[in-house]
This record gives sequence, C-alpha cells and structure tokens, in this order.
Amino acid sequence: MENDKSSMIVPLLVGTIIGATIGILFAPDKGKNTREKIKTKTVDTAHNISEQIVNSKEEITKFVQDKKAEFEDKIENKISNLSYKVEDIINKLEDKLEDLKRKNATLH
Repeated sequence: MENDKSSMIVPLLVGTIIGATIGILFAPDKGKNTREKIKTKTVDTAHNISEQIVNSKEEITKFVQDKKAEFEDKIENKISNLSYKVEDIINKLEDKLEDLKRKNATLH
C-alpha cells in the first residue's frame, strides 16, 4: 500500500508542474511578463533543489560519520575484551607450565 502512494507522487508532481506551466502560458498576460514568471519559477525551483541536495549531503555525511565513530568504538571495545581474554589464557598457560615443571622436578 505504501508503494502505491509513493508511485503516485511522481505523476502527481509532474502533472502539477505541467498544469502550472500551461496555466501561465495561457494566462492573459504579456509575453514578456509570462517569460519572466517562467524564468523566476525555474530559478526558484533550481535553487530549492540545490538546497535540498546540499542538506541531504550534509545529513548523509553526518550519518556516516556517526556510524563510523560507533563502529570504531565497538571495534575498540572488542579488541580490549579480547586483550583481557588473551591475558587470562596466557596466565592459565603459565600456571599449567609451572605445575608441569614442578611435577617434572619431582620425577627427577
């Protein structure tokens, strides 16, 4: 259902733009004024689209930076946890080695 709504938005916008353009062209106004209106609307629309692109780029950049920082924090935590686990394993192995050395000494 959501897909049906989004697929209807583009044709609706195109129809609105075409209708507005036809309305301006057939309005009882001088050609010079009509051309000026079309030019103004075109410049305004281009400016609005430009602003939206810049805003979207900034939002995407911020999102990516936030996710990168989050990822780096997670990696750092994992490395830290692994470091402690490796240290525990090394300590246990050293303890086992000491036990084996003691047992070996008693056998000789």
